[in-house]
Amino acid sequence: MKAHTVIVIGITVALLVACGPGAPAPQQPTSPPPTEVPPTVEVDLEAAKALFVATCSACHGPDGKGIEGLGKDFTASEFVAQSSDAELVEFIKVGRAADDPLNTTGIVMPPKGGNPTLTDSDLLAIVTYIRSIQE
Repeated sequence: MKAHTVIVIGITVALLVACGPGAPAPQQPTSPPPTEVPPTVEVDLEAAKALFVATCSACHGPDGKGIEGLGKDFTASEFVAQSSDAELVEFIKVGRAADDPLNTTGIVMPPKGGNPTLTDSDLLAIVTYIRSIQE
């Protein structure tokens, strides 16, 4: 065999070994990591209410009872009652499209209620306030 053929065979074998079935496949995340919500946080309900009123009241009303055709009533919401704090924070972060099958108003809920400056701590404070007004 000529030296050139030996080199080509050697490179081919090296590539096959490096890329063959013995090489681990790159891992793809299956879902985004859950929102990290501290287990216990002291929340100033007056400050949380102010965040709620500034961000959520245009659709959900200043008292959280909802505005017909815009936002749901939080005071008697099964969705709120059945969701964890972390799930609610994540939901608020993402929002809900008008064409989402679970959207019963047909109105877009923008991510973070349209206030991109809200932090996870702010969102948790809003969730805490919403829970405080549930009947």
